Amino acid sequence: MHGKSPATLRLVLTLLIAASGGGMLWHMHMPLAWLLGAMIATGLAALLRLPVAMPAFARPPMTAMIGAMLGTAFQPSLFDHAALWLASLTGLALFIAAAGGIGYVFYRKFAGFDHPTAYFSAMPGGLVEMVTLAAERGGDEKTVALIHAARIFLVVLTLPFLIEFLTGEPIARTGGSDVPLAGIDISDLGWFAVATILGAVLGKHLRLPASHLLGPMTASAILHLSGLTDFAIPAVALGFAQLIIGATVGCRFGMASPREILRIIGLSIGSTGLLLATSLGFAAILSTFTGDRFLALVLAYSPGGIAEVSIVALSIGIEVPFVVLHHIVRVMLVVAGSALLFRCFQR
Repeated sequence: MHGKSPATLRLVLTLLIAASGGGMLWHMHMPLAWLLGAMIATGLAALLRLPVAMPAFARPPMTAMIGAMLGTAFQPSLFDHAALWLASLTGLALFIAAAGGIGYVFYRKFAGFDHPTAYFSAMPGGLVEMVTLAAERGGDEKTVALIHAARIFLVVLTLPFLIEFLTGEPIARTGGSDVPLAGIDISDLGWFAVATILGAVLGKHLRLPASHLLGPMTASAILHLSGLTDFAIPAVALGFAQLIIGATVGCRFGMASPREILRIIGLSIGSTGLLLATSLGFAAILSTFTGDRFLALVLAYSPGGIAEVSIVALSIGIEVPFVVLHHIVRVMLVVAGSALLFRCFQR
């Protein structure tokens, strides 16, 4: 290691810790082993003040790989009952209002946050967007960042086990791919590269939300729906992508002291429990009135990251387009609506 820069040494240490966590959960036959294992191990390392960190450039290519994987799930039959999606998409506005209101009361009254910090901590939107809006309106951006990082961490950690409990079916350790590397031919790798790279470039050029995920997913979906290819992604590639994404989530806790992290996680356990209960309630009501699948609605309304929740959907055969569309609309509604309603809440 002599001569290596501190940033390189931190990256190597982080990857070793993440791989150790993923490998441990893999041998324990846990669901989404590489994602959850890396997330837990690096989160604990950050809590213990070890110098773990993931560079900003590490996640986007891994997210693009996940997007290309999600695109392989697009089949014409998935859109047979797309008309029912309108009801659940309409319900998202009510869900955001209910979840945000409950979270705001929790953070304002129970945690004692000031108004802007409580408001943007409670909104079930993207981490970066909520931190930016909070900073612009006088909130504590560090607290908001930690709250949303903890929310994503806890939702991703809880969701696979919640799904297993509700269905009785185990979620694959690899997250939906059991294709060995030896079973992939050169043409499949070529189509995969086209979907990943071209999709990421087009997604950024078209300014799609979550462009590194949606661009490759859209390119992969078009290739599969058109019949040009039916490539699959080897399990080892998907596992590595999950490891990087999990490590990125876990390393977010390196920005605060252990005492502050434990306090935020304690608060987030309560607020995330309320959020998931709200998600389950809306999913139950909508499935009763629309006849749509309860588990699909649970995933569509789960307040986690798009990439992480989509991996869960793919691993249990839930319609990926349905889940992804709802999460995109949720984030867009929160980003657009939260800023407009902020002054109303203040009054």
